[in-house]
Amino acid sequence: MLVRFGCPQKFDQMRDPATHPLKAFISRSTMYADAREPVMAWYRQVRGADWATPADVKRAIRSASILKDGRAVFNIAGNEYRIVVWNNYPYRVVYVRFIGTHRKYDRIDAQSV
Repeated sequence: MLVRFGCPQKFDQMRDPATHPLKAFISRSTMYADAREPVMAWYRQVRGADWATPADVKRAIRSASILKDGRAVFNIAGNEYRIVVWNNYPYRVVYVRFIGTHRKYDRIDAQSV
């Protein structure tokens, strides 16, 4: 699967913009240093995935929460962090919509972020 960060329209000409925002989040503060390996492990797993349906996501990552309209939430580093994505299943593209601590996740609407 192709992993992208943000809105579909913004990244049509970029090859792989997802690693930069993920690494930027990890580097933002020493408080997030423990997220480095789990976030990059999630990224590698998603890069190698071929999800055609929400059931494929759930089968691959049982702890994922499947929301409506192609959204999914992943628990990272023992539920310390969350990644919210929008899956474009027909094109096998995952757009990262949010990455942050569980506490910050509680303040957003995962369905609309």
